Amino acid sequence: MTDESSHRLATTISHPHKWVVAAEITVEEAVARVADFRGSFKTKVEQRIDALDTYCRNCRRPFADVSDYDCEALVDNRHLIGGDQSVRAKRKPAPAPPPGTKLVEGGTYSRYGLKAYVADVSRPHM
Repeated sequence: MTDESSHRLATTISHPHKWVVAAEITVEEAVARVADFRGSFKTKVEQRIDALDTYCRNCRRPFADVSDYDCEALVDNRHLIGGDQSVRAKRKPAPAPPPGTKLVEGGTYSRYGLKAYVADVSRPHM
């Protein structure tokens, strides 16, 4: 083994990134319809695609910033949840109701199935 190859082995990344490329592809209406329905589509052979951004799918960091380092998402996901939660500020409690008010218990709604659809809970409002 040469000095160069042993150095390369010592600096291998134990938690590799999963690189993805955000792209913009101009398509015809028929292809757009299929892509909207199926969530995917086929491109032409040898079609050139402009890359808008290259980043890791797991840690959501740009290629240029983290290509030489381990993927943080495979080690710990604190970078996705805003850091260490024991150090972060806690949520503010809900404001107390004004004095003299009385809370009235409301009914319950089913959010699933036919009852939710009929009660207009699950349908988007236009």
